[in-house]
Amino acid sequence: MAESIYKRLNKICMSIWTSTRTELLMSMRHFDNAIYAFGFARNESTKFFGTEGDKIYFNDIYVINTYKKGRVYMNRSYVHMMLHCLYGHLFHRGDRLIDYWNLACDIVVESILDNWNKESIRLPVSGKRHHMYQMFLSEMDVLTAERVYDVLFKASMTPEQFYDMIGEFEVDDHSFWREDNRQPNQPPLPKRQQKWDNIQRKVQMEMEQLGDEAGKSEGDPAMQQMKIANRKRYNYSEFLRKFAVLREVATVDLDSFDYTYYTYGLNMYGNMPFIEPLEWKETMKIQDFVIAIDTSMSCSGELIQAFLEETYSILSDSDQYFSKVNIHILQCDDLIREDVVIHNKSEMESYMEQFEVKGFGGTDFRPVFDYIYMLRNTKQISNMKGLIYFTDGKGTFPGICPDYETAFVFLQDDFKDVKVPPWAMKVFLDPYDLRQNKVIDYNGGVKL
Repeated sequence: MAESIYKRLNKICMSIWTSTRTELLMSMRHFDNAIYAFGFARNESTKFFGTEGDKIYFNDIYVINTYKKGRVYMNRSYVHMMLHCLYGHLFHRGDRLIDYWNLACDIVVESILDNWNKESIRLPVSGKRHHMYQMFLSEMDVLTAERVYDVLFKASMTPEQFYDMIGEFEVDDHSFWREDNRQPNQPPLPKRQQKWDNIQRKVQMEMEQLGDEAGKSEGDPAMQQMKIANRKRYNYSEFLRKFAVLREVATVDLDSFDYTYYTYGLNMYGNMPFIEPLEWKETMKIQDFVIAIDTSMSCSGELIQAFLEETYSILSDSDQYFSKVNIHILQCDDLIREDVVIHNKSEMESYMEQFEVKGFGGTDFRPVFDYIYMLRNTKQISNMKGLIYFTDGKGTFPGICPDYETAFVFLQDDFKDVKVPPWAMKVFLDPYDLRQNKVIDYNGGVKL
């Protein structure tokens, strides 16, 4: 008897899910790949519903009661879970505190749903929500889970206030996101993430096409979030290798060592190998390059310090640069304020200990390029590979393409796009991902 009731309940729930998908497809056709990306499974461990990116797991009584409240509640819940997957919330938590991360993800998704002009998911926005959105938008231009998490983490909230916010924004069960809560036949995390990465790209292309036709793609919060979610992450250490040069170094080259001849000589003549390993090796490492730091009023000293510390950490903790280097660190705004030349690790450590921001004027990128031209003409730099220019992008770019690679690096959290010359690389660094040794959104520019 009980089994028959469960079957009937499951049949009703599957009918509700099917009806929900159909209604959403009618009003959000550019999300068709995402809407039909889920399977469904009844699950007694949850009191409502949630997803791990492959299936939506649900409590049948909760689904039926939600549907009774109104179809819009089911539609909205479905899109809520779908957006979590599209924006990678299931996969990008890292070592962030789980309760704060879950709340941040819910706030971001609900803010998009509250601002989306679609009848199928529209509900009245409470005054509490409106006040909270304004608070977050005063800190950032686009609400992202990472930025909202930072604000929540730094806020002075009592437990009661925190759980009150959870009650306001919680819609789905995020316990299915955890790898220690694996479900039967659940695909591995990398496979689920790759699935949603592919869906993200398809949805973004369709949204851009429909937005361009309507003339409103840039202001759509869902579109802005999609662009942020689709930004690729690259290893910062690997990025620095773009500024490496080929040179011989005194070290044993085991790659060129042939053990066959070596052991043959030992076997034939006792202690006389036929060949010794080469004592010189060609390797790609960083030798001569320039780091320019924009110290204008719009760049904070805290971000400048973070960028320098991470760059120094990567260079000093790896084999990426030669024991003898020629690194010019320029502080500049509309003028060159300081030029410190680093030749070795000890000089870099001393510079970091005594670092002090100088400048705080306007921003003009051209003096740095003129200064590098002077350094090369006077042979102070002989093997210049490239320039890393840390800035906010609010300045005048040179009109002529240099003959070395240039990267404009933006360590910012508002995810605004910045126009740079077509010959330059454009790199966005996220403060959190920078600590994880990652680069966000690397635009390679023109290869020289």
